[in-house]
Amino acid sequence: MKWYMKCLNQYADFSGRARRTEYWMFTLFNMIFTLLTLFIGGLLGTTLFGASGAAIGSMGLYVLYLIAVFFPALSVFVRRLHDTGNSGWMFFILFIPLIGSIWVFVLLIMDSKPGENKWGPNPKGII
Repeated sequence: MKWYMKCLNQYADFSGRARRTEYWMFTLFNMIFTLLTLFIGGLLGTTLFGASGAAIGSMGLYVLYLIAVFFPALSVFVRRLHDTGNSGWMFFILFIPLIGSIWVFVLLIMDSKPGENKWGPNPKGII
């Protein structure tokens, strides 16, 4: 949970580096909270299209949560790319169908580049 809170606190920090642990723990808790928001919305007994036909209901809490964590998720993603020695602009590779998402996944599971790079010292402390 400390990694999740660390990412929320660094929501506007796109510089520096993020360890694999930091990124994947944030992703894990983000998925748990996403499922909880959907579950709670379902318990409220509302549907995607309410009686008035407006797109509200169970998705409302989910959408609010997604808006709240958009910048923290983006910043930890960019910092994770920095840790592997890549620019944050590598994010746009995701727009290449299939190959892009596989390539970015490989970058996210790679170990940190040892030593210091242009985005700062290794967060693991390896020199």
